[in-house]
Amino acid sequence: MERIYTESDVNQAALKGQTIAIIGYGSQGRAHARNLRDSGHDVIVGARAGGKAERTAKADGFRTVSPADAAKEAKLVALLAPDMAHRASYADDIAPNLAPGAALLVAHGFSVLYGQIAPREDIDVILVAPKGPGDLVRREYEIGRGVPALFAVHQDSTGTARDKAMAYASGIGGTTAGAIETTFKEETETDLFGEQAVLCGGASELINAGFETLVEAGYKPEVAYFECLHELKLIVDLLYEGGLAKMHSFISETAKYGDLVSGPRVINAETKARMKEVLTDIQSGQFARDWIAENEAGKKNYDAMMQADLDLPLEKVGAELRSHMAWLNTDTKAATATTQTEAKAA
Repeated sequence: MERIYTESDVNQAALKGQTIAIIGYGSQGRAHARNLRDSGHDVIVGARAGGKAERTAKADGFRTVSPADAAKEAKLVALLAPDMAHRASYADDIAPNLAPGAALLVAHGFSVLYGQIAPREDIDVILVAPKGPGDLVRREYEIGRGVPALFAVHQDSTGTARDKAMAYASGIGGTTAGAIETTFKEETETDLFGEQAVLCGGASELINAGFETLVEAGYKPEVAYFECLHELKLIVDLLYEGGLAKMHSFISETAKYGDLVSGPRVINAETKARMKEVLTDIQSGQFARDWIAENEAGKKNYDAMMQADLDLPLEKVGAELRSHMAWLNTDTKAATATTQTEAKAA
């Protein structure tokens, strides 16, 4: 069993008194910045003047400066912008300004592993990757818990890179929940594979194939939507909370029997062979080369494929059905919260 690192393993002095700059104030960046500040760290946000990131960070009470000035001032720069923005951000703002002995941190190793960033030899290069979205990272921290995290060292210029990574993981709540040491290669390749073969690509294609199979057989699209997409959350929640054992303990005997006899007919040796092809493309760097080239060409193919996904009958049926689900309606949630607040005040 891989060792799980906790708070007692952290050298908190590794980042004590050092300014941490967050560049990329999206879901993860915002959560990291707020958690680090609440953990006692000095945090600034590097953001373009007049942009959304600057406005949001200022509203959250952070001092904002340009990305270049943030790199000059910080002892650790957390580059949390989207992968495809890393090359320009590092080359233009970070590399010319980050002091020798400082650290560059990423939450996903893509840009480093595939050469979008060629780090200077006199800086530490580390990774801390929470295994959850930014809002969960923040929410769990606020209630005194945390989201598990991976951490890794790509380049140890100072001899303290690993301590810095663990201290940062602690600052965002990762070692409260438990942190696991990995490598940039392992984190990147497994993350890409999980997204493509199971979590996003695999799941969405399985859902749509099931929906189309039922509709083509003459069943109502609305019923097919409920059976193939809507109820998936119930199963995923059980799996998330307690693995296969909890799922089997909550579903019916009929569902369990169907799982055992029909699951292997749908996801079989041929499916696994296709998964291995996906993994081979990732390991060889082919996926990265294709994605980088797609971005450089203006993402026309990407945009066309995305629009085709959004135009699926599954999406149109789902949008109509979800409009009747009050618990999913943001406006309804806000109105309910306001009503409850007013009732308490009264």
